[in-house]
Formats: sequence, C-alpha cells, structure tokens
Amino acid sequence: MRGLPRDVTRPPFTPGLLGTGIVHLGCGAFHRAHQALITQHAMTATGDRNWGIAAVAMSSPDVVGALRAQDNLYTTLLRDESAVRAEVVGAITAAVHAPSDRIGVVRRVADPRVRIVTLTVTTGGYCLSPTTGRLDSGSDPVRHDLRCTAKPCTAIGMLVGGLAAVRRRGGTPPVVLSCDNLAANGRQLRSAVTDFAALRDDRLATWIDRHVQFPSSVVDRIVASDDSEDDAAARSRLGGVDDRAPVSAEPFMTWTIENFDGERPRWDLAGANYVADVSDHELAKLRLLNGTHLLLAYLGALAGHRTIAEAGADPILRALARQFMLYEQGPTVRLPDAELRRTVEDLLRRFRNPAIRHEMTRVGRNGSEKMLPRVAAAMRENLATGRPTPGAALLIAAWIRWFDLCGTAGAAMEVVDPRAPELARLAAIPDPHRRARAFLARTDIFGPLPHLGHIQQEVGDALTELINDNVTEVISRRLRPESEGRVA
Repeated sequence: MRGLPRDVTRPPFTPGLLGTGIVHLGCGAFHRAHQALITQHAMTATGDRNWGIAAVAMSSPDVVGALRAQDNLYTTLLRDESAVRAEVVGAITAAVHAPSDRIGVVRRVADPRVRIVTLTVTTGGYCLSPTTGRLDSGSDPVRHDLRCTAKPCTAIGMLVGGLAAVRRRGGTPPVVLSCDNLAANGRQLRSAVTDFAALRDDRLATWIDRHVQFPSSVVDRIVASDDSEDDAAARSRLGGVDDRAPVSAEPFMTWTIENFDGERPRWDLAGANYVADVSDHELAKLRLLNGTHLLLAYLGALAGHRTIAEAGADPILRALARQFMLYEQGPTVRLPDAELRRTVEDLLRRFRNPAIRHEMTRVGRNGSEKMLPRVAAAMRENLATGRPTPGAALLIAAWIRWFDLCGTAGAAMEVVDPRAPELARLAAIPDPHRRARAFLARTDIFGPLPHLGHIQQEVGDALTELINDNVTEVISRRLRPESEGRVA
C-alpha cells in the first residue's frame, strides 16, 4: 500500500497479521462494500485484530482469483454526485472458492477461533420451499448435501457440517448471522438449518436449536453492479495502481442487528445498531427501499432507462415512486408520519444518485421470489383495509410485461428468474386479463390476496395499457393530484 495518494484511506493494521474470527458465505460486491468495510472500521476503532474474515465465494471463482492476486486487498469507492472517495479494505484474511474447497469451508466454520458466520447468499441460497417456507428437502442441492455430507454445495449444508464438527468436539458454536433481504432472516435461517440437521440426525438438530444463535439483521446500502468503469476509477484514485476487485457504493450505510450473546467486533462503533427486535426496521426496508426498487426497475426499464439512477431522475417515475411509498407501502410500516416522509425523500435522493450504476437486470432479477415480501404482502394489507393499490398493480403488470419483452432488441432489462420457464408459458397467454389472472393465481409468488377478482382486473387493465400505450402516459393516469404537483 506504499505510494498510494494521501487522500486514500487505508487499514491502520497489517492485514496479513489479522486473526480470522469470521467466516462469510457469499463474497459478492455487497459484502465487500458493507460488512467487510464495517468490520475494518470496528477493528480500527478498537485495535482488536482478531476479526479478519474468511470470505467464501459460493459459485464463480473470479472474485477469489482477483483477491488472491492482490493479497486479499481491494478498494471501496464511495460515490455521490460531487465526489468519489477511496478506501483500501484489508479485513479479508482468506478468499475461498466453495466449489473447489468444500471440505475447507466446513472446517473453517468449525474452527474454534471463528465466533461468527455471516451470510449474503440471496433468497435461493436458503433452499426454502416457496410453498411451505421450510427447507425444500426434495431439491437436488439438498439431496446432494444429504448424500455427500463431507462435500456440501449449499450454504445450509456447509453450516450444518461445520456445526456438527463443533458438537462432536464439545466446542462452543459460532453465532450465525444472516444479512440477506429476507423477512425474519435469522428465523428462516434457523428453520432451514435445523430442518436439514434433522434429516441427518435428530440429536444434532436438537443441539443446534438449543445452542446456536441465529440473530436477524437488516442491511442497507446501495452497491453498484460490477462495472468495468470501477477499474478505471480505482486506478485513478489509487494513483495508477491496478485493482482487479474494486466495489462502488453510495455513502449511506446502516446495519441493524438483533442483539446476541457472545463476542463480536465493535460494529456499533462503526455505524451498526443493536436492537431487541429488527422487525420494524426490516419491514420498512423491504417495502420502502426494496419494493420501490422493483417499481423503478420494471417500469423504468419499460421507459428505456438502464439504471435506477436514470429512473429516479425521471420526473414521472419519481412522482410515482413517492406516491407508492407514501400511500401504499408507507401505511403498512410502523413509522410516524414525519419520519415516513423524511425517509421517502431520503430514498428518492439515494435512488437518483448518478454516481451509482445500479442496473435494472440486477435489481429486477428473481422477481418471483421478491414479489411477496416486498410488494404483495403490503398490497394484501391495503386491500383488506380498503386502500387503493394502483402502484402495486402497475408494478406487477410491468413485471409480467417483461416476460414478453425478454430478448427483444434494445431491451433495457433481461428476465433472470428461477421460475422463468414456467412463467414464460403463462406470459404466452394472448389475452392480458387472462394472463393477469394466471399470474395472480400463483399463491407461491403472491400469497393469498383478498378481493382477488378486483386486483386481477386492475392488473389486467394495467397490462393492457402497458402493451398498447406509452409507459409515461400509463403512469400519469395513476398519479394523485398532489403527486402530479411534486414531480420536480
């Protein structure tokens, strides 16, 4: 790190001398721009050097190769409209490629020095059945891990393998902390792990249930898609030094953690917040930020925008996003009105940050998994209390519309979804209203909705308009008068 410009922040410790106290499953851009950075700041604040991270990439080896080539160092670029700040992060002590080091991952989880295991493996990484919400024991990855316990391929199998080794030696298990965008992510992770353990050994499942803590947490930071422009930006900020693994993020960052017993880095000195119950924070984040992200992604892409920042800067889309948060998502979260309005304006500002390239495909991927917790659950509450849901209906219609447009020339979004083949068959239904009814009948995606006939009609109408009309006109018809007056 010698020779770097003076304004580049660097770790005040020798990375190679850190002890490894954390294993992280899911070494993507978000982890490196959020938990790894907060952990570095915590070690900086206290001088405790025992919280280095063994970061595990679950699929692609690219980031592992890039990190290993530069001693696990990388740059986080914090971008806003006026400046780019650079910080070299040295909190990662080992970069591990899970598919080629599966026995090693289990051993790392079981290492007595490891006191915390964190995860960002996305919803699909929890191996949950969309119907029951419990472990999908019939899925091929779970069946593989039950047969090959020494070489698991799923995060759940790796956790259970490591915890089983801790139990055998009579050790103290690590705290297992989910950082994924799932409702009650700690409870869902506990359920998946104990379900899997019970299929191996009932006594192991009982031990895990009694002795392992699975706190929930809520993470919040907008991290850019992998972008070749980051390489050039990092090289410029680093005075000509190449970085093969830089990440870009907005300056805003929070981490709300359900309190737990045991050692941990002083994350609270680095911006994290410990609470008794994360549910209110979680609900507000899922519905206001994540739900509105989907709105901007699906409708913004129909308008030809390729990033969230472009959509957030579009006056009509911004007016719809504000209305959606204030009058649909907002009433379903427990925030005082003044705080809700402040949060909405903060989010609108964050969404239109031109320095963050958050691509539509990345935000809109896996829509069938995101629809229920981020959109349909709030929609159900609104319908039950008689509140109108024009934004949610339009969002769903736009998502359905993208199954038509996938692969067309100039499309601003690709459809990436685990249910894409089966949903494409529904999307081939010619009549928009019949198509809407077929999609909304999927309770595994939307859950049960009250007044189903009404919402099917509303989504069918919106889909018809999106097929035949300009998206700006379709949105404008659904804006309340007070929203139309606040498009600046």
